[in-house]
Amino acid sequence: MAANGANCEQPQRRTGTKDKLNGKSAELSVRERRQKDKEERLSLVLWRRPVITLHYFVLETLIKLKELTFKLWQRRGIVFLLLVLCTVFYIAYSSEGTHQHYVQYLEKKFLWCVYWVGLGILSSVGLGTGLHTFLLYLGPHIASVTLAAYECGSIDFPEPPYPDEIVCPEDGSLASNISLLTIMSKVRLEACMWGAGTAIGELPPYFMARAARQSGADPEDEDYEEFEEMLEQAKDAQDFVTRAKLGVQHMVQKVGFFGILACASIPNPLFDLAGITCGHFLVPFWTFFGATLIGKAIIKMHIQKLFVIITFSKHIVEQMVSLIGSVPKVGPLLQKPFSQYLEAQRNKLHHAGGRAPAEENWLAWVFEKVVLVMVCYFIISIVNSMAQSYAKRLQQLRHSEEKTK
Repeated sequence: MAANGANCEQPQRRTGTKDKLNGKSAELSVRERRQKDKEERLSLVLWRRPVITLHYFVLETLIKLKELTFKLWQRRGIVFLLLVLCTVFYIAYSSEGTHQHYVQYLEKKFLWCVYWVGLGILSSVGLGTGLHTFLLYLGPHIASVTLAAYECGSIDFPEPPYPDEIVCPEDGSLASNISLLTIMSKVRLEACMWGAGTAIGELPPYFMARAARQSGADPEDEDYEEFEEMLEQAKDAQDFVTRAKLGVQHMVQKVGFFGILACASIPNPLFDLAGITCGHFLVPFWTFFGATLIGKAIIKMHIQKLFVIITFSKHIVEQMVSLIGSVPKVGPLLQKPFSQYLEAQRNKLHHAGGRAPAEENWLAWVFEKVVLVMVCYFIISIVNSMAQSYAKRLQQLRHSEEKTK
């Protein structure tokens, strides 16, 4: 009897071992297929396959527009109310009357706010791959206002939206009246709007992760699988970035509102993970967005704004120019264009009531070209991303058809 039992156990063990090997080989084949699909998608870029990339981009855009139209139809009550409000505003905008003064004022403020909110969204959308509009737009804007305040001795130049040039008032006061707080109050609106835009840009990852968790994770989605593996395996990881991301995830998950607020209130390149983490763990929307909005639009923006203002204060700028000149060999070569640029800015600011004569400066020319290159790269990255998204749809459709056969 014992011998028969032993003989029965041996086939069972062999069968179990065989099943495990088959399971491992199937898992490897799935991973190889996913890796192959990923490499195929990443090859869809404009400089390698321009025709098919543009074709997929157009098709993905049409799909997104169709999905947006369907969502708007589901919320047609809210859409109808917004259309009624827009109609009322249009009538008030187009009709003559004493209210036009207030309408024009509100229009300028609204467009100014929309401009900076849009730049903030462009900065944070795409999980860190967006256009870095603080360095390209908001930072230089705060710097120009700071230089103008010290040079004019006043902050009484026109309120936002500014004209093409900041013009000093003719009766400028003494520069001693200028302080950090007065300059901060001058740029508070645009800085806070930009910060609010960065908070809005963190919402798409939150909603995608939340929808995936509520509907059940797709086992064929390698992006979701990578996120799950990172959460499980990062504890044993040795590299700093992975462990830092895990620290952000733990803080957001355990501390809640104040953890999100702490992560959003400092310049934190790892905050991209916070939206995915909050959506994955079903953190309430207003807990996530409220903490993100307060942290980015109020606390973080005041820190960044204060840093730029201090950096471009008059005495610090003069010290910086002198330090540039003290660098051996290349110092005098760099000091001259910087001094010319600052002198041109001073002359332009003193040209009250009109435009200063245009003077060519290679630093301004280089900055314009850098901005142009960054914008072009951002547009190209959007086209590539949309094309790769459509390619992923085709791959998922192909795999589902193979399973049904």
